Amino acid sequence: MRSGVVALVSASLLSLLGAAPHPAREVPLPQRMADTGGGTQLITAEAATTAATSGTVTWWDRRGGQWVKAGTAPARFGARGLVAGDARRQGTSTTPTGLYDLPYAFGIEAAPPGTRTSYRRVHQDSWWCEDSGSRSYNRWTEPLPADCRASESEHLIAYDPSYSHALVIGFNYHAPVRDRGAGIFLHVNGKGATEGCVSVPEAAMRTILAWADPARAPHIAIGTTGGATALTRY
Repeated sequence: MRSGVVALVSASLLSLLGAAPHPAREVPLPQRMADTGGGTQLITAEAATTAATSGTVTWWDRRGGQWVKAGTAPARFGARGLVAGDARRQGTSTTPTGLYDLPYAFGIEAAPPGTRTSYRRVHQDSWWCEDSGSRSYNRWTEPLPADCRASESEHLIAYDPSYSHALVIGFNYHAPVRDRGAGIFLHVNGKGATEGCVSVPEAAMRTILAWADPARAPHIAIGTTGGATALTRY
């Protein structure tokens, strides 16, 4: 009883002083991460669990030493969920978790106004080589090289609207490991879950491209709310 009376008196005093108790502010997700890539822009792609095929993409700016949310959109992930990037295997329809850079953008359509990221237009002979036996594995090629099988690659112009606008995610890109996976992008939504990419509505993709500034070293962190693949572990 005494503790209840004390609490009531304390609340009354705060009210008289014009000071009401406030709940603690939630610390922004990037502030809770071990690594954000070293830049002042970050995209987070978060799923509830590794079994999820949908979640949320949020883009953030670092200002005055604090991370501030710049925008958010619903996201889609691989048809078979997410898996740790260093354990992923090609052809598993899983989205690799981890922290990655964003080498460049591309699209079937012209770059949205304000785009500063290097942007490549897709042409009839534009391909993404996903043949692990090719010297061009996990690379854009024009045309498809002789050592890269079309059946193991993506004819980029055929992926409309998904590749109307896209950002290359640096998963297995800079020093490709054979059979780990190729062609992982942040792109426009298709008909449903992806084959391993992250996708968002077209309006969000256009906004992200106009927002991203290479001079600010934007990265993307893909992961889950908790567990071994939690975003806070990156």
